[in-house]
Amino acid sequence: QVQLVESGGGLVQPGGSLRLSCAASRRVFRIDTMGWYRQAPRKERELVATITSGGSADYADSVKSRFTISRDNVKNTMYLEMNAMKPEDTAVYYCNLVGVDFGYRSLEVWGQGTLVTVSS
Repeated sequence: QVQLVESGGGLVQPGGSLRLSCAASRRVFRIDTMGWYRQAPRKERELVATITSGGSADYADSVKSRFTISRDNVKNTMYLEMNAMKPEDTAVYYCNLVGVDFGYRSLEVWGQGTLVTVSS
């Protein structure tokens, strides 16, 4: 079973930057989309950004022009570059993979989450 491992979370001041990484433990037959989601305290998990296998990206309105999602298909790794960060970006960030495994079964995998705190 493929696993996703996030890294890069931590404490950052308002206006600062942080880069998250999400690495897949092994290859799968096909990755359709990968994405970042976040869950703030006492709130539901929400979509932050997604990226297709072709590199097409989509963002939540709240992070457009501040966050950039990217992926390295050779390294099986996805990134989230976060700039001009705000206290309301504070949340646990989760990465997600949707695809097909080598048994041709549909696959959806979540990472364990990494905490991002924006505070002075």
